[in-house]
Amino acid sequence: MTAFVLVHGAWHGAWCWQRVAQLLEARGHRVDAIDLPGHGEDRTPVAGMTLEAYAERVRRAVEAAGERVVLVGHSMGGMSVTQAAEHVPDRIAALVYVAAFLPRDGQSLPMLAEGDPDALVLPNLVVDEAAGTVVVAPHALRDAFYGECSDEDAGLAIARLVPESLAAMGAPVSLSGRAAGVPRVYVECLRDRAITIHRQREMHGASPCARVVSLDTDHSPFFSAAAELADLLASVVP
Repeated sequence: MTAFVLVHGAWHGAWCWQRVAQLLEARGHRVDAIDLPGHGEDRTPVAGMTLEAYAERVRRAVEAAGERVVLVGHSMGGMSVTQAAEHVPDRIAALVYVAAFLPRDGQSLPMLAEGDPDALVLPNLVVDEAAGTVVVAPHALRDAFYGECSDEDAGLAIARLVPESLAAMGAPVSLSGRAAGVPRVYVECLRDRAITIHRQREMHGASPCARVVSLDTDHSPFFSAAAELADLLASVVP
């Protein structure tokens, strides 16, 4: 039995992990899928939505597990789990990046996302400077995030998305190397149009992982390939 902490990406919430969490729990694992501040059921205002606050929420979940965990981040969740690992490296058995941003010290999400010409998120961002938030234009959501998902899953997910914090999205990670010894696994999504496979491979090429595995699916394997993703996560248990 292994403890998993599952961390969602921008705009999403713990709800996106429900199917995968159920599959892992059916195998006897413990799973905590968390809402980051201002997402899902968490009502933190935008001013409280910062990368450090996200990392702190992850840290608390890791410590609450009471044992070493497999810490999983999807998409922007890769930024959160990377920063959180700095605080509790001894509590983490493995870091898993699912089609996620994999930053090095001083890198921010915009730095990692720019120059990915086939990705659909950056060119379709709608920024509200006054509110301090950013969303993806509605017409781009299906293709960017849920291209291989059923219409039902895509529709339910789109209805639950929330604005993301500009401050959180723009913040760089600050890494000292304390978590350098934590094993890392990267789960590529080959048909991803939010973070293309080319960019995913650039990131894990620059920050080598102990293992790289591939899913032939879109940016949201927790919907489009839930059983396969649960199998992969279970297989990385140290």
